[in-house]
Amino acid sequence: MIVELVTFTFPAGHDRESELEAVRGVTAKWAANKELVRKHFLWGLGEAAGTGAGFYIWPSIEAAERAHGDEWREAVKKRTGGYPTIRYFDLMTLVDNERGAITEWDAAGKTRQHETV
Repeated sequence: MIVELVTFTFPAGHDRESELEAVRGVTAKWAANKELVRKHFLWGLGEAAGTGAGFYIWPSIEAAERAHGDEWREAVKKRTGGYPTIRYFDLMTLVDNERGAITEWDAAGKTRQHETV
């Protein structure tokens, strides 16, 4: 399992309500992507003000790359004025207090779950 962190800078004057409206316009597309495990839309606060991010959980980097090809990158550039920065991370462990579970993944992607107390 991998995490993909996508960051980008908003154009001057872009506000949270405008971004939330844009997010509403693409949630159905992401919900329809059967390779996507989870996506979080992020709005920068404090020293991160003026930036946005997408936090994605995918089964593989290849799945992330299929969703974020040249067409998608160009759409981000058109909307924000610049290309996004993309970083990948190995998702080793997830603590999910809402579900009361801890999930681990080995290097091959095999899952091991534990219940929290």
